[in-house]
Amino acid sequence: MEEEIMTMDNLMALAVEYYNIVLNWLQTTLFTVDSTIQLGIIGILFLASYWINRSLTPFLHKVFEEKPFYQRVEKSIKSMYLPIIWWLFVFTAWQIAEVLGTPIIFLRMAWTFISLWILINLFTTTIESETISRFVSIVIWTGAILNIFGLFGPFVNLLAATTFTFGTTTISILAIITGVITMVILIYAALFLSRVIETKLRESPTVTPSARVLLSKLSKIVLVVLAFLFAISSMGIDLTALAVFGGAIGVGLGFGLQKVVSNFISGVILLLDKSIKPGDVIEISGTYGRINKLAARYTSVISRDGREHLVPNEDIITQPVINWTFSDKKVRRHLPVNVAYSTDIEQAMALMMEAATESDRVIRNPEPRVLIKGFGDNGIDLELRMWIRDSENGVSNIASDVYLTIWNKFNDAGVEFPFPQRDIHIVSSKVPDAAKDLLK
Repeated sequence: MEEEIMTMDNLMALAVEYYNIVLNWLQTTLFTVDSTIQLGIIGILFLASYWINRSLTPFLHKVFEEKPFYQRVEKSIKSMYLPIIWWLFVFTAWQIAEVLGTPIIFLRMAWTFISLWILINLFTTTIESETISRFVSIVIWTGAILNIFGLFGPFVNLLAATTFTFGTTTISILAIITGVITMVILIYAALFLSRVIETKLRESPTVTPSARVLLSKLSKIVLVVLAFLFAISSMGIDLTALAVFGGAIGVGLGFGLQKVVSNFISGVILLLDKSIKPGDVIEISGTYGRINKLAARYTSVISRDGREHLVPNEDIITQPVINWTFSDKKVRRHLPVNVAYSTDIEQAMALMMEAATESDRVIRNPEPRVLIKGFGDNGIDLELRMWIRDSENGVSNIASDVYLTIWNKFNDAGVEFPFPQRDIHIVSSKVPDAAKDLLK
């Protein structure tokens, strides 16, 4: 208890000491005529830079908008125009003031801050995540400002002296901040490395689409978990202390997120058994389309009309799925056609064969066939059977094209499509006398 009181007293003494240092610096350096003049010059130069930036940005866009390189980097460098112009103006004012022998402390500080602004912008533009980019900017700005005012070392000592105790583990604020920064950097590096691995797998011709998705997801999970564990370890936390806590979380997730876990496990099974893969054409619960992506929780299926259906992985495991391209992309289409009884059947069958063979998507081997399926109430039932090689391009559109060709050939040859025929028998009977009176 006495050690805790001494620690709090030391912290209070350090806080008072830093407060006096800052107050003394403000009184002796900031609140002077020379400082006010320098700050005014810096502000005027900023306004001038802002005005030039507003005029320069549209001009540069108009001149270089057709250049491919400028189109790629425009978004990144557009935010650099203002600080670069301001940096040049402040640097020029600093050099002139130094030649004239006037105070330059704030001009030099402003130039340092603007240089730091430019460097941070250059660094953060390479980070895709806006949240991580903002976090990195805040951390760098805080450390730089403290270092400029000579407070970085004392501030670090203050954070290291402020500790918390969790059971038998003692951890400082400095360790927490270091761990968070380490975690952000490592997770970003893990995601970047996983994207590199995914790109290499995509370029490899020997790896199947399912294996690419599985390996890329496993690499991402493993790298992120390792980054998290290493960051926790850097804080000084014993990883064995997380065993019980992790077990409790696992049980809670098992009961509370059954569907999520089920979909995740189903996704892994789909990737392992290779029953479906990106590019396959499937039909499930009335949804027909091409598999665009296999995610951890769902499978993305794009239909022919452009709609993207997100089908839970569990449904694909538990429900019947028609995979039109599972082992072979060739599929057979059945086109029923009905002709009148007065038709020359052999001629109609030959015309249907010609209509099928005229389509580029219909396979010649095995060749199309026309069968007589039966004798219906209104006409003879024929069926055209044909194989197509590219079911991923649609199976209904090829049927429509062949049907249209059959229609044109039948009309040219005089082949008749039958109409429904019904025989009506009228049974006559004696009309009652009362009805005769009404008819009169």
